[in-house]
Amino acid sequence: MQLLPIILLLPVMLAVGFCDFRYMRIPNILSIIGVIIFIATAFLLPVPEIGMRVLASIIAMVVGFILFALRMFGGGDIKIFSVLMLFIPSQTIPLFGLVFSVSILAGIGLIMTLRTAPGAQESRWVSLKERVKFPMGISISLAAITHPFMVSALQM
Repeated sequence: MQLLPIILLLPVMLAVGFCDFRYMRIPNILSIIGVIIFIATAFLLPVPEIGMRVLASIIAMVVGFILFALRMFGGGDIKIFSVLMLFIPSQTIPLFGLVFSVSILAGIGLIMTLRTAPGAQESRWVSLKERVKFPMGISISLAAITHPFMVSALQM
């Protein structure tokens, strides 16, 4: 039951990955929709779990703000990652860290490969033209999509 909220978030996360890959931007409306989904599904969670998730989200926002100030992450990445932390069951945060790390490596590998493809520089897809920045939304969405399956697989 604790994974139902993140499963309901998956369409939003697909949009995050697409928008960041296509435009190198994550629209604010996706973060707002995520918060609305969390509020609408919070009644499914025990009150202490809600508190732990909100705390994890606040910590992600504070650390993210520092990384944003250092120009290491984009603002949209930080906002959607903080929203995503509302959906990660507190007892699975270490697993999520691993899943997110693997997702970052997969995202970097994918983008580096696609950027070297013939015609990538002429593409209308901003993330393929960009040479310095990385669309972190791809990795964030991949981690969000993969996490419920990893949790389910490990509970068997």
